[in-house]
Amino acid sequence: MVSRTPLPGRPVRGSGTGRPVMALLDLLGRRGTLRLLWELRDGRDQTFRSLQETAGGMSPSVLNDRLKELREAQLVELGAAGYGLSASGRELVKRLKPLNSWAETWAAETNLPF
Repeated sequence: MVSRTPLPGRPVRGSGTGRPVMALLDLLGRRGTLRLLWELRDGRDQTFRSLQETAGGMSPSVLNDRLKELREAQLVELGAAGYGLSASGRELVKRLKPLNSWAETWAAETNLPF
């Protein structure tokens, strides 16, 4: 079976050569991926069921697909207590937090409800 997980060096959406940034954007652009990373940001491992609940009732098939992809991309690990961020996953989330701060400021400036 050929993996569909976007990884550097493999053709991905927007890049036939799989440039690392394009592979990352393809992976993060998949439905539910950012939500799962965000739900794991506090460092506590979560079971499949708890992730499904905290991720807004994501369907089991989508959740399973995203977790497989995130594990293959080495951003999420499965331990005895459940799923958690790997060292690379923690570093990625750390780098996403300023983007969240910017988005909150942007939302406040637009005066639109969120």
